[in-house]
Amino acid sequence: MSSSWNIQLFAGLAERLELRSLQPNWEEEELTAGRIKQRLAELYPEHAALLSVCFVARNRAYAHDSATVRRSDELALLPPVSGGASEEPLGGGADAAPPRYEITSRPLDVGRTLSLVSHPDHGAAIAFVGTTREWTAGKRTVTLEYEAYAPMAEASLASIGDEIAARWPGSLAAISHRIGTVGIGEISVVIAVSSAHRADAYEASRYAIERLKQVVPIWKKEVYEDGTEWKGHQLGPWDPLAEPGSGGR
Repeated sequence: MSSSWNIQLFAGLAERLELRSLQPNWEEEELTAGRIKQRLAELYPEHAALLSVCFVARNRAYAHDSATVRRSDELALLPPVSGGASEEPLGGGADAAPPRYEITSRPLDVGRTLSLVSHPDHGAAIAFVGTTREWTAGKRTVTLEYEAYAPMAEASLASIGDEIAARWPGSLAAISHRIGTVGIGEISVVIAVSSAHRADAYEASRYAIERLKQVVPIWKKEVYEDGTEWKGHQLGPWDPLAEPGSGGR
């Protein structure tokens, strides 16, 4: 039996606590996710506000504060995602089929991602490309630094693809997101969607980027000329367990 719990930390939360994981010696074999957050807030009262808006991930899925988690689970505490690894893309070796959903530290290739949704019955294929801009709200950005809880992030991207297939039947999606340092003008995300008709492709592409901002555990640090800042959720209170918006059929 393990003598302690193990909770992984990411992005701004890890930076503030100056730790990548916590191993509290709690006697219980199971606790609610909310109770874990409360106890950590008691241990780190100066960070209680941030801890209160974090979500516990249990075995690479978000857990409600009321959900029970066990000491033996794979646990992580995730700060609000950015709203915005290995050297090789995750998900297979050189002989594997290219994954349609990937987190990678390599530069992104729009044509490669678009090719993954090619289908002879589809009359429309589009690509959304997100890049690093130099100026934001009057501040000059030098670079962006992305971090991800990679296994969960790839699973979340695949879930978005499943949602698109359910909302726009027959549509195909592929999403590639880069982590690490992304310079000015460089690509951080490519979302490719193909459908029989262009209206579905446009709607599904917009749905994909909004869902990515809501649920995928990827964080973005803005590196300015005069400092740095982890970007939190841009759309108000963060709830990755909320139902998707009604922007489908």
